[in-house]
Amino acid sequence: MAQHPDVFAVPSVGPSKCQVFSSVSFECGIAHLHSGELVAVKVQRPGMGLFLTLDALLFHMIGGQLKRFAKARKDLLVAVNELPRSMLTQFGNKQVRHMFDEIDYILEAQHAEKFASLYASIPRSGSCVKVPKIYWNFTRKAVLTMEWIDGIKLTDARRISEASLNKKQLIDQGLYCSLRQLLEEGFFHADPHPGNLVATDDGSLAYFDFGMMGDIPWHYRVGLIRMLVHYVNRDSSGLANDFLSLGFIPDGTDIQLVADALHASFGDGSRQSNDFQGIMDQLYAVMYEFNFYLPPDYALVIRALGSLEGTAKALDPDFKVVESAYPFVIGRLLADPNPDMRKILRELIIRSNGSIRWNRLERLIAAISEQSSESANETPLTWKTFDMHSVVAATEDLFCFILSEKGWRVRVFLIQDIVKAADAFLEEEALPCIFNKQEAKERFDMESDARVMRLVNGFRSLQQAISFAPEVWTAMFLRTLLKSDTHRFLLDIFLSLAVYSRNKMPETFFLCISRLLHLLEKGYDFQEDT
Repeated sequence: MAQHPDVFAVPSVGPSKCQVFSSVSFECGIAHLHSGELVAVKVQRPGMGLFLTLDALLFHMIGGQLKRFAKARKDLLVAVNELPRSMLTQFGNKQVRHMFDEIDYILEAQHAEKFASLYASIPRSGSCVKVPKIYWNFTRKAVLTMEWIDGIKLTDARRISEASLNKKQLIDQGLYCSLRQLLEEGFFHADPHPGNLVATDDGSLAYFDFGMMGDIPWHYRVGLIRMLVHYVNRDSSGLANDFLSLGFIPDGTDIQLVADALHASFGDGSRQSNDFQGIMDQLYAVMYEFNFYLPPDYALVIRALGSLEGTAKALDPDFKVVESAYPFVIGRLLADPNPDMRKILRELIIRSNGSIRWNRLERLIAAISEQSSESANETPLTWKTFDMHSVVAATEDLFCFILSEKGWRVRVFLIQDIVKAADAFLEEEALPCIFNKQEAKERFDMESDARVMRLVNGFRSLQQAISFAPEVWTAMFLRTLLKSDTHRFLLDIFLSLAVYSRNKMPETFFLCISRLLHLLEKGYDFQEDT
């Protein structure tokens, strides 16, 4: 290990007191400053620049040869996955730059300080994220000196249990920090494997090794959210258009063919997976079939998500990154008034033909109600807690869109759904209640009409959410009701129900008479339910 006048290595320290390790490109050990601080010193092996240059030349040569063979191209991703981690991206000048960035320890130190300034303080996550302090006086291009942080590897389940650390909280902290990196700030750690992420005794997470970092632009972050929403909605056409707009497939590609291939990969829904590796396996066949190009930034995102899921599975084998990330994505869509985010939120709830995804809307309202209830019970705020002011603002924007000229299709489907709900309520709920309360209860419990149940559950959840911020919701509803567009829409609903009632009332009347006569014939005792 290289020596410095103000740094000396700790002699004869057992492995239980420190972790001295090495890799292909560097050695790292523990040392003391003369001022007393305990530090970790990372020293680069001699000649790494020359070795990487030769590797880059060889891989460019190999890549050029492989591109000549169409059959070999389909196996290229498999071959690349077997390469060392520095090579674990597609070939190109930007990837070569990433390789050389990893051996520049001054740049790594700058990355560490930037990462700390963005993520080391997370007020809503319970505990904080730790990043080693950099000692610049003892840092050079090939020598990195940083604070020593004791920690427990996330793969060491025994020590984590002995330290009484909360596994779920550790996963939540890591997931929240990673999602902020990928979807908010854009500056992210591209290699969060168990060796670079440890738990400290106080329950915090400490990040190490900032040589491989990514910087994803805003439009790519929006695209990532849009792709997630389209995948969850099983919207193959939307997903295919995402691939085209982000440059994953070349201009001139038949989008319908891509959409059909994606639709086939989704199957009948029974194969749907929220496991990131499962999702990628599902999409690989489509990627192979078309001339897919994955931009370097997204290649690092995929690596980061895969590493994150693998690390979290060491604590919870059932962890699924996409499923767990969904509340954060919904929170971002609700909180961000950016038009791009509002459009994605509409796509989550409204289909391309204008019909409402009632099941998604119901789950969204239920989630908002549940999280609002938890925060009202004086539990600590977490990153999964929805801000009610943001929810109300997003709801108002959605109402404005529905009432606008662009929302005419949605209004048509809404009126149809309202009429259908009224019909279902009248036939399956109101009539049984007139004659037999027990019959109504049995029908309701047996889900004889899911539309009525969904309507009732949705209104209950909405009522609960409104109860936690009634003044904010009331002000928004009043603003909406005062609009002339709202008056016209309410009039359309009233007229549609009037026309429906005119045609339906005779049928309903004779149905009531028929049931009454049937009950009288059976000698029904009208007093038994009183």
